[in-house]
Amino acid sequence: TQSGAPPANERRLVPDEVVIEVSNAVSPQQINALQRRHRLTRVESRTFQLSGSTMLRWRIPDRRSVATVVRALEGEAIVASAQPNYLFRLQQSDSKDEPKPTSEGDPAQYELAKLRLPQAHALAKGGNVLVAVIDSAVDVSHPELTGAVAQTFDAIETPITPHKHGTAIAGLIAAHGRLMGAAPGARILAIRAFDPAGVSAEGSTFNILKGLDWAVANGARVINMSFAGPADPAVHRSLEAAHKKGVVLVAAAGNAGAKSPPLYPAADANVIAVTATDADDKLFEQSNRGRHIAVAAPGAQILLAIPDGSYEVASGTSYSAAEVSGIVALMLERKGNLTPDKVRGILLATAKDLGPKGHDSMFGAGLVDAYAAIMAEAPPVAAAAPRPVEHVSTGAR
Repeated sequence: TQSGAPPANERRLVPDEVVIEVSNAVSPQQINALQRRHRLTRVESRTFQLSGSTMLRWRIPDRRSVATVVRALEGEAIVASAQPNYLFRLQQSDSKDEPKPTSEGDPAQYELAKLRLPQAHALAKGGNVLVAVIDSAVDVSHPELTGAVAQTFDAIETPITPHKHGTAIAGLIAAHGRLMGAAPGARILAIRAFDPAGVSAEGSTFNILKGLDWAVANGARVINMSFAGPADPAVHRSLEAAHKKGVVLVAAAGNAGAKSPPLYPAADANVIAVTATDADDKLFEQSNRGRHIAVAAPGAQILLAIPDGSYEVASGTSYSAAEVSGIVALMLERKGNLTPDKVRGILLATAKDLGPKGHDSMFGAGLVDAYAAIMAEAPPVAAAAPRPVEHVSTGAR
């Protein structure tokens, strides 16, 4: 079985930490002995419902490399898997000053007409569908989100500062003030797994696992992941388990441009990967490309809610993913028994083709059509492109 050790040139990881998975049957004494043998320091451990196992996050106190320690741990019978604590980044690009305020459903929100959301909202607003947002901290007091946040969960446990990115994502899904979200009736499960570091914010394997586990345990029907990073075996296994439980997983394709390899979780076969377009239906230049791209939605120059009741304009595939998560909530309000694969099939079959004819590596199946998606009965099998090839080895032994 493939090792969970990182590739030689992989730098998107905590340089002195490992994430280890053991069966819940392993005793504390065995875990203590494992820790001593490998000269590691405990940081945290947690039992996860999605994996049905215990995950340990341990520090390497000396200068041994993560790869060396992972390989040594893989020689232990009680270790189900070992890997780095990978790092993921929120996907946001440039931001511009706040535009002048205007009336409700702001005219600057060109995405509403592009996605045919006003027509869709006549039939569904995502009423009470739980959408989990795994992101930075959401400003739950923002006027756009009044009554929209059902619960919050903090995977980091340091003082919370509401952050632009998480607030913007929650707003794109469920805003119902000056702005109109894709699913203004949806309920947000706001999960902080990313800590601000300058403009962007970083989150780790362990915190994303905690967020996924909590979201599924608390009834999320949709999980929005507007972040990107390396192929992560432990995150892959949790996504696979969530998909099997009927949770629709949506992720940003990433803003690393045409030459970037596929980024995760968007490139995971269990996930609907969303790329970004502009007001002219052209591809947002920084969008990742690849056969795994499922659909496109507006992501360039989007008007967003940000902390302290403010607004700004910014670009990124993050914002496109949030719009699609909201549209999935509309679909699930109308037909609560849709499986993740049926949701994917309908989105692909009803999308407006952009770029080269048919499914392509830039736009996927094309621009999402919210009205057509909620009106569709079931996807024509031929119209739904195949799920992407899975690139993640499970690392489990």
